[in-house]
Amino acid sequence: MALQRPKGTSDHLPDGSPKLSLDTQARAFQRVTDVARGVLERSGAQFIATPIFEEPELVRRGVGETSDIVTKEMFTVYYFGEHGGFILRPEGTASVMRAYLQNGLKQLPSPLKLWTQGPMFRAENVQKGRLRQFHQLDYEVIGGDDPLIDAEAVAVMMSVVEALGLRQVTLKLGSVGDPADRERYNAYLREQFGRRRADLSPESLLRLDRNPMRILDSKSAEDQAVVRELAVRPMLDFLGEQAQAHFASVRRYLDAWGVSYQLDPGLVRGLDYYRRSAWELHHAGVGAKSALGGGGRYDGLAEQLGGPATPGIGWALGIERLLIAMTAEGLELPLSPGPHVYLAALDGALVGQVAELGLQLRSVVRAEFAYRALKPAVALRDAGRRGAVYAALIGPEEAGRGVVALKHLSSGVQRNIGLDELRDVLGGPDFVNPDFVNPDADDRTTHPQPSTNQEQA
Repeated sequence: MALQRPKGTSDHLPDGSPKLSLDTQARAFQRVTDVARGVLERSGAQFIATPIFEEPELVRRGVGETSDIVTKEMFTVYYFGEHGGFILRPEGTASVMRAYLQNGLKQLPSPLKLWTQGPMFRAENVQKGRLRQFHQLDYEVIGGDDPLIDAEAVAVMMSVVEALGLRQVTLKLGSVGDPADRERYNAYLREQFGRRRADLSPESLLRLDRNPMRILDSKSAEDQAVVRELAVRPMLDFLGEQAQAHFASVRRYLDAWGVSYQLDPGLVRGLDYYRRSAWELHHAGVGAKSALGGGGRYDGLAEQLGGPATPGIGWALGIERLLIAMTAEGLELPLSPGPHVYLAALDGALVGQVAELGLQLRSVVRAEFAYRALKPAVALRDAGRRGAVYAALIGPEEAGRGVVALKHLSSGVQRNIGLDELRDVLGGPDFVNPDFVNPDADDRTTHPQPSTNQEQA
């Protein structure tokens, strides 16, 4: 049996692959990244790249000891040496903050907007939209705590999904308050859940003393049943004055800008570093786990990583999940452009010369060439299969005259073009040169055939 890719991973395939779908299409992944890059960089964000593996302590401090990620979803990698292993990164924010602190990025103008993208790794139970290697877009703003920054972050996320063409999305907005607010809420939750210890999952029993808010975010059906039966009050009921004022200001900005959202009083983000603003973006087309991504403020993260107090806020979107949502809405990408010109030699002695011409033409157009001599009919067939606009054929007769037989494939018009003219014809301002294909222009209706003394294809 042939080897298979690991469970929970995916191959990103070229166009024309027999098992191609939008969420496995390499060009679709690139399209999402390109669209996001345009939105993010117009918003002032600069690109940053961090390693895909980090020290385990970074993940434990940044994500939280009681999180599902740390307790059961981390991938550890080892090498032959004394080191105790590294963690494949499960999310991007802690790595970006580590890079910010380690490399003195505080010296740059503040707040500093950064964005990144790449693979993340979690030992998930594989299902639709939930993989063990998945890809994220991350936007982070470090060094500012004004509620206007929060509102802008939400608006930038919405701009990305709108630029991708997605319309059937639901933004859920909440707040997880300040540390003192969370302590009051955790005390309340310990009291409530303590009365139902026997009904909690083993994981939630461990969280009950250290971080009972994590129980609200549990994936366990038994835990969620307990939450519903207790009618647990939401986090928003426990916000202090400062967190309330901050949240109200964020909402005023979003309302003024026409950013639509649903207030979610019980929203609890899955990572321990969140403070105040928190949000999630959902799409029904993704399935039961419908989140496309989410974000929030993490003003305490830098201190958890051993740095000075530094406010921050950010969000992440799952690329695979975005593509599933795009498929659900029937969105399609334009076809990949074929070569502007496909060149072929009609004689074996000319293959190298034609290849050199193709390399030169790449300075102005997308050019491909055949790697062996072809018959004219075979060359034209191959050019058509590749989606070329023009086919350029050179046999001994054309080479002797210093011309190519250039054929515009969709119209069928063919003309001999001097080698010194070819670059200008192909690299003109129009993708298809209207003068060249106009059958009423001068002698351009002639259809000279390439010379036929060629090798077999």
